[in-house]
Amino acid sequence: MRRILSQPIKFIAPLLLLVSIWSFGQDTIPAPILVDSIVVDSVVIDTIVIRRTVDKIYSPRKDVNLNIPNINFNKTKTLQEGFQRFRVPSFWEKENSFGINVSEVAFVNWNAGGDNAVSGLGFLKFARKYKFSHFQWDNNLELRYGLNAQDGRKLRKTEDVIRLSSNLGFRKDTISNWFYSVQLNFNTQFSNGYKYPDRDTPISRFMAPGYLLFGAGTSFITKDQKFNLYLSPLTQKSTFVLDQDLADNGAFGVNEAILDADGNVITPGENHLLEIGILITNNFNYNIADNIELKSRLNLYTDYIKSFGNIDVDWELNLNMKVNKFISTSLGTQMIYDDDILFDVVKNDNGTILNPGIPKIQFKQILAVGILYGF
Repeated sequence: MRRILSQPIKFIAPLLLLVSIWSFGQDTIPAPILVDSIVVDSVVIDTIVIRRTVDKIYSPRKDVNLNIPNINFNKTKTLQEGFQRFRVPSFWEKENSFGINVSEVAFVNWNAGGDNAVSGLGFLKFARKYKFSHFQWDNNLELRYGLNAQDGRKLRKTEDVIRLSSNLGFRKDTISNWFYSVQLNFNTQFSNGYKYPDRDTPISRFMAPGYLLFGAGTSFITKDQKFNLYLSPLTQKSTFVLDQDLADNGAFGVNEAILDADGNVITPGENHLLEIGILITNNFNYNIADNIELKSRLNLYTDYIKSFGNIDVDWELNLNMKVNKFISTSLGTQMIYDDDILFDVVKNDNGTILNPGIPKIQFKQILAVGILYGF
């Protein structure tokens, strides 16, 4: 009986040993320990595996020259421009330009007739523009003067302009094109003006008239600054007539002198006229082609008290055609209407005005070819 039972035990004992070894060999990491429903891993892994990357062996070609190259500076060029120190960036933009336009006509045995003539026009322009963050300040000064010489007569003035403008703007953010603005404009002339051929009685002088406009409003300025629209509901316009003879005659809208029966001055004419009104200005530049630019400058003003709704107009339109860096051609027009400037005034011998005259549209056209230089 014992012999019969000992036979199966010989086979079962090795089988149980194999099963136990196989079951414990599947996972040598014991089960995690639970402490208050929190799994705590009691096994600390302290083994670090480091694998070495096998570098690829580079075998150079047999025809490669591994000798150290010779360094040669024979083809090295010297520095063409001098060393320039670092400069702090400026937020100012400047423009300076000077030009002379000349036109001439000459006749020799010309059957149709004509007089030899030479005309010249010189101009200067200075512009200073400051732009940073929410502020923008534009300043422009233009000076122009022209003369005409013709056989058989004296020099005559063809152009006379002194114009200064300044616009200071502030905007709430750098995205908007609308600015809160304060603007100043000033216009006058250099020398006396005459109604040719009369050279004895000037009809205008330096600061007679002189116009000063100062006000506040809003401006719309594009990022390229080629379009500028200024709207001011409150602008002061001052007209200066510093020549007393013109002031006594009531030129350019100032109160004229009070005369007695013999024409003697009792109360001299005023030299200053003050008006309050609305001002609209627009400056527009448009590039028609690479070397052709159209410029427009428009001023509209109406007075609240004296003649509200009667608009003073000053519109200048110029077409500039650039031949090369120094030679340019310009075609310009200017139209002015001001009800304070009267024409066809009729007076008697005592100076009493019989007909006060009427305002008229003033028009000027210029075609010139000349030299333009920027500096």
